[in-house]
Parts: sequence; C-alpha cells; structure tokens
Amino acid sequence: MSYSNNLHMIKRIAAELPAGQKLIVIYNPRTLAAAYDLRAFGVKTIPLKMSISFLIHRIPQVMSARLIFCDNYYALLAGLIRPRKKTRIIQLWHADGTIKCFGWEDPGQRRNHWLKRRRHQLVYDQFDDYVVASKAMGSVFERSFKQPATKMQYLGTPRSDRLFSDNWLQTVRQRVLMAAPELKGKRVILYAPTYRNAEQVNPPAGTIKALAANPNAVVAVKLYQEVNRDQLEMEQFKYPNVKIYDEFTTTDLMTLADTLVTDYSSFIFDFSLMPQARSAIFFMYDLKRYQKEPGVQTGLKKWLPTAPINTVADLKRAVIADEPVNFADFNDYWNTYNDGKAYKRVIDKYVIGRKNAAEDNDE
Repeated sequence: MSYSNNLHMIKRIAAELPAGQKLIVIYNPRTLAAAYDLRAFGVKTIPLKMSISFLIHRIPQVMSARLIFCDNYYALLAGLIRPRKKTRIIQLWHADGTIKCFGWEDPGQRRNHWLKRRRHQLVYDQFDDYVVASKAMGSVFERSFKQPATKMQYLGTPRSDRLFSDNWLQTVRQRVLMAAPELKGKRVILYAPTYRNAEQVNPPAGTIKALAANPNAVVAVKLYQEVNRDQLEMEQFKYPNVKIYDEFTTTDLMTLADTLVTDYSSFIFDFSLMPQARSAIFFMYDLKRYQKEPGVQTGLKKWLPTAPINTVADLKRAVIADEPVNFADFNDYWNTYNDGKAYKRVIDKYVIGRKNAAEDNDE
C-alpha cells in the first residue's frame, strides 16, 4: 500500500474474506495513518522496509500468497518467484487516468541503463491483471507497460468509490471546515499543480496573483509533500485570500473546491466526479516542453473538458470569468466504469471468485 485511497475496499475484503484465509497489508511508511486505521479495524499491517530482515521474513509470505493487490510499481516484484497458477498479482494503480506519460512512453525511462529497463519490464509483466476504469486507461497500460489487452479488466477503480458516497463527502467536508472555517460559504479555488523538480517548484511570476484575482474567493494551495519548502518563493503567497494547506490532503480540499486549477495532475480524474465541481482550469504554461518529456497522452486537447491556457493573463481572465465546465464527456472517456460499486466487483472477481463480477452492478 503506497496510497491511502483503497481503505474502504481493504476493510470490505477483511469482512468478506473466506474462512481459513487471512489478510496482510504491507504499507509504505508514508501511509502510517492509514495503516493505524486498518489496524484498529483488525487488519494486520506491516511496514515496507528495504532491509535484510524484511527480505528474509516477509518476501516468503508474499511468495506464498494466493492473491496480491498492488497500487503502484514495486521493484521487489522483479525477482519474485511464484507459481502463477496459485498466486495472482493484481494492479489497482493509484489514479483513474493520466495526462502525462509514464513507463515506456516517457523518454526519460528509455534512457535508463539496460538493467534498470529490464527490471521495469519484469515488474510490469508480473501483474496478471490491471484493474481500470476505462478503455482509455487500459490503452495507456498497453502502451506504457507493453502489456496485452487481455490483462485489462474493466471493473472501475475501488479508490473512486468514495467519491460517490454522500456520507463520505459530508464527513470530510465537516472535518475540513472545523479546521479551516474560512472556506465556508466561499468560492474555493484549489491550486494543485503536479510534482516538479526543485528548480521548477515556483510557477511563472504572477501566477498566484492571478489566482487571487477574485477577492471573494479563497485560493487553497496544495503542494506535494515532497516539495522542498526552502525552494519556494514565499512572497508570492502574500495575498490575504491565499493560503497553503499542508494539513489536508488534496482529496480533502477537493471535496470543498468549486474550481480546480492544475496542469498535468491526475487529481482532475477524481475532481470531475465530485457533485460540487463547477469548473477546472488547466494552466499548462510549459506544455511545449512537457510534450517532449515526459510527454502527454494522445489527443489531449480533444478530451480535456476545457482548453488549456498558457499565460498568466489568460489564467486571471479564466479565474474572474468563472465559466462552468461540463465534465460529462470527460468522465465518459476516463471514468467509464466508475459508479461507486467497483470495490464489490473487484472483491467478487478476485476474493470470492464470482466469474460474472464485471457484469454485476447490483449492490
């Protein structure tokens, strides 16, 4: 577990696990809070550590498992020896779609040493199935990981199920508003750019000023936790209606956001499913460079819900205009099979073993 967005499914697996079987979650230490949540629910959790002790004691457990769910690329799978008829490895991935390229479609990966390239492909090949939410994302894995179409399972992604739950949305909103009452009753503009290297963490001059152009709106800035704050020019955030919210996750803030401003972040595929989502602005000021490396997905301008903008002046105009965006076609393309019940189809197919899981949409 590298991300904490599949907790609902994990708990349901624990509750529905056939007799005589047990569930173990091996987690990245950055998801410690999620691991504590699962532990309180009665799920055994083990931190993932690249140590001799971990390799000696835990890898044999992995090799003997009947079923392994992954939500990311795990290098340790490259050398995993397992009887394929007994052990199945399922990739759930951590995003419903993607704007930027990864895997073999990223020129940077193709420049890696041949041993690293070989290890990557060994990991990609270990997955028996890829659970996806759309034909579009299935095609991405076919190209990016060089996988056959037969491995793509169109069940929807369990991580998206919570976005269809009014109870979950309301609970998160209440929690956020208790800690950030300044967001209540305001137009919330969430600025969530994709991760960038240290020399690129600061957006073009005037970006934050443009975002703050509507004095009646609150601009919530959410940066990746890996961003070195020492590299940030803090003076750019001086506006009274702008604040960096490190205490919340991007998903937390999205539940209250009216407008999402991003560039190439995959959070747009979640935001577009939220009932209060009014608009999205794609501030792709470096699109020409980004198209070269790491690259962007084919047909970007055809399937984006609104055209990307490239200048600070256009960004300011878009913020002030506050034009609503229709996400219907975008969701049909990328969130085709997401309906709030993906967890049930995944559990039916892999944990319980029902063969018609993909066709069963009943609760």
